[in-house]
Amino acid sequence: MKKSIYTKDVILVMSASFFFMFSVMFINPLINGYAIHLGASSAFAGLVVGIMSIASMFLRPVAGNLTDKFSKYRLSLIGGILIFLGVLGYILAPSSGWLLLFRLINGAGFVLCTVCMTTWLAFLVPRQYVGQAMGFYGLMNALSMAVAPAIAINTYKTIGYRESIIIAAVAALLMVISIQFVGDHAVPRTNNQKKKPKRGFKIIQMNVLPVAILTTLFSLPYFTTQADIVTYVERRHVNVAVGSYFLIYAIVLLAIRILLKSKFDTVRFGIWFWISIVSTTLYILLLGFMKTNWEMALAAAGMAAGYGIIYSILQSTALLLAPISEQGLASSTFYLGLDIGMALGPILGGIIASSLPAELFYPVELVLIPVAILVYFIYRKRLNGAIDHH
Repeated sequence: MKKSIYTKDVILVMSASFFFMFSVMFINPLINGYAIHLGASSAFAGLVVGIMSIASMFLRPVAGNLTDKFSKYRLSLIGGILIFLGVLGYILAPSSGWLLLFRLINGAGFVLCTVCMTTWLAFLVPRQYVGQAMGFYGLMNALSMAVAPAIAINTYKTIGYRESIIIAAVAALLMVISIQFVGDHAVPRTNNQKKKPKRGFKIIQMNVLPVAILTTLFSLPYFTTQADIVTYVERRHVNVAVGSYFLIYAIVLLAIRILLKSKFDTVRFGIWFWISIVSTTLYILLLGFMKTNWEMALAAAGMAAGYGIIYSILQSTALLLAPISEQGLASSTFYLGLDIGMALGPILGGIIASSLPAELFYPVELVLIPVAILVYFIYRKRLNGAIDHH
């Protein structure tokens, strides 16, 4: 009898990860406009938006080291409360200056939750099912990333900024509530502490470095798209229903994850890598030349097969390449790669948009493809061997 990996604890941790991600992704499309609404200049509003990613980069390694030393429940609880307090601060902020402080509190909670929840979930499933678990964890992220901004944009237009941000506060509260019912708090095992010298503070898990680099390379076009697709479509005067782009992405991703769920733990890294490289090349080209809704939908599907799949594969590979005692650090190293992509994507998008004609916005991003292939060839033995580690 194959034991189901979907225990009560796993489902609760997945739900909690959906809620905290929903809360953060709900705020993202609103915070810029809200800061301006409260009287910020557009430069200061940009700082309010970006400070979270910048803070994340510095806080990741701290979160990774903490996760390997303390119970995942306790750290997730602190993270959830910080997210809630940050969102509450946005609602009550009298002026835009306060948003900077609450954005930092929100960001600290976000970092703790992302590193902790991934590690907690990997802790709750048998080692040979880490890929499948990360696939569904990634799906929770993808769903919240698709649904939350859509709800946010539609509600704030109807009821205003402060009122709609209450939804994000409720989501953060639901995350804190749902982890109260998880039985296994994932306290790090301290059995052979005498033999092992105590580990000092590490910034990255070196085995996971190639995974972090690839994560950055694959996430750059994703985050430039997330930040700039609406303005890009306007600049090129293309008549497509751009609002449904990320919704199509999430639906296709859901289908892929369900169809391939058992393959995530048995198929080698290289096969996924090449599928993702081809899909990424295709969706970048499609976005570069799209004129119709069909081409946009195909690009969204290509992004799901390109970025959506490799994201979970990279995440599970990171955990499999690191020893059990450094799972938190492995997770924070993976997320560090993601943070760099998240912070640099919109910045690069802005530079490309202001220095090149709109038609070249996407084709120029194809330079990332050969770089990713080069990184893969240098580290392919290690990456393909990850699946044998469990």
